[in-house]
Amino acid sequence: MKLGALITQTARRFSAARLHYGHGTDNARDEAAFLVIRGLGLSFKVSDNREVDPAKIEPLVRRRITERIPATYLLHEAWLDGVPFYVDQRVIVPRSHITFLLKDLDAPRRVLDLCTGSACLAILAARAYPRARIVASDFSPAALAVARKNVARHRLERRVRLLRSDLFRHVPGTFDLVITNPPYVDASTMKKLPREYRHEPRRALAAGRDGLAFVRRILTEAKSHLAPNGLLLCEVGDSRRALERAYPGLGFAWPHESVFLLQREGLG
Repeated sequence: MKLGALITQTARRFSAARLHYGHGTDNARDEAAFLVIRGLGLSFKVSDNREVDPAKIEPLVRRRITERIPATYLLHEAWLDGVPFYVDQRVIVPRSHITFLLKDLDAPRRVLDLCTGSACLAILAARAYPRARIVASDFSPAALAVARKNVARHRLERRVRLLRSDLFRHVPGTFDLVITNPPYVDASTMKKLPREYRHEPRRALAAGRDGLAFVRRILTEAKSHLAPNGLLLCEVGDSRRALERAYPGLGFAWPHESVFLLQREGLG
């Protein structure tokens, strides 16, 4: 069977099953292409006319439909800004919008990635800022095990230090840039999440009644961990309105609709 035909057939099956997307793809066609191509161990540049064996990826397709497991978890592979990462259900699937904002900032020398998860943002920061030293922290030992695998994969052990910490509690020193994609899903939304999202660790998503349980702590503690003129770059998802209502006096800049930027001096 031709690869292109198999992708089309798989996409139709996904559409008929009414799957939910959002873990690296946002539609049935792209999800099918990713699962088929990478499930067969092929390059993204492969020709649609290549002959392939559908039986080799049928178990993956079936699990995607029946168990609603995102393709990234089935393949243990996620891509962000063209960079591959290992993932499993110990961490959320990399998809932060912070990724695409890093290159617009002045190059920092010390960077903290708070709530690092898979360490995808820490690794992308290290690539964006070749002279920077990165600290990547997370409360979860399981997440840090995944982070360690990715840091080693990208040969960044000398530049990215992994640290277990409850937010800033055990983080030493100050930083020119703090980036963080903390839990920010409010209680109401948590109850309505599609099955695909329930394969992700709940503690990496749930953030209390209004989605600000962790962001409040970050805003309270960040100033003492930022160097003069240091920046805080934080993703809050759909909790933006709740944040602006809770902190009307803070001059949030929004380089992306779900990511705010604050200077140290703006933290009060």
